Amino acid sequence: TINKLTSGAQSGTRLGFKGTEDLGNNMKALFVLETGIAADKGGFNQNNTAFARQSFVGLQSDMGTLTLGRQYTPYFLTMLVGDPFAAGMAGAAQNMLMPAANIRMDNAVKYTSPIFGGGFSGEAAYGFGEQAGTNSRSRQLGAYIGYSSAPINVRLGYLKKNTDVVTTIPETKDVTNWIIAANWDVKVAKLFAAVTNNDEAVYAPIRRKSQDYLIGAQVPFNKHTFIASYIYKDGDDAMTGNANQLALGYTYTMSKRTNLYAAWGRINNGTNSFLTVGNNSDPGYGDKALNLGIRHIF
Repeated sequence: TINKLTSGAQSGTRLGFKGTEDLGNNMKALFVLETGIAADKGGFNQNNTAFARQSFVGLQSDMGTLTLGRQYTPYFLTMLVGDPFAAGMAGAAQNMLMPAANIRMDNAVKYTSPIFGGGFSGEAAYGFGEQAGTNSRSRQLGAYIGYSSAPINVRLGYLKKNTDVVTTIPETKDVTNWIIAANWDVKVAKLFAAVTNNDEAVYAPIRRKSQDYLIGAQVPFNKHTFIASYIYKDGDDAMTGNANQLALGYTYTMSKRTNLYAAWGRINNGTNSFLTVGNNSDPGYGDKALNLGIRHIF
């Protein structure tokens, strides 16, 4: 049990710099440098590293956008489509659906398509492993394809990571994640859903497999928004335990830039499941959490 004054529970506290330059012929150069701030103690989040949220440069044209640097994975951006808590507060979907290591990709080359065909778009990314003597060790591959046209938004995302173990006999571990996520605005509420398939090599030939199922909703009423979600993790074998998360949240809009929030979440872990209730900036410490806070955007 722990009581904390923390920073970035609803959305990560950050300070960023971004800009574009018009190069002519409908082409622009762009950059983003973004650091996570631990406002509660005056330090940095992301393991006390500067500009560890995003840090990239790129070119944008009518043919799409090409960027290079540390960036969000297509898998994480797909998960956001299906998460009513928008990856924040005690109901954050990543508590169950993905480890924090899958949120951003280092050394990444990413292509994002323009919107075509009345609402279709896609993204593909490659993260160099930068390991001597091999192109596969520690590399990442990611992609999504999606369709967005009011009132429906849906995406299919993919991520593969090689997380090698260096021993006297080098052993390659890989993690493969698929996710389909959607939301549907029915005016009186916004409905959310997501399904994942997770496949991890523990050691040859043993693999750990699971599926996640999420349903949720946002219900707006004047300045109030009520949020709820339920996630069930189905482990396929004795190494991956079953678990479920129930979360309730509330936000009150004070102005265009300031809101209050409250959220409660609880995870019921089965045998061989050790998940914790975190938020946008904190992995959590136990099987339940309560958040109360204020967010100001400038």
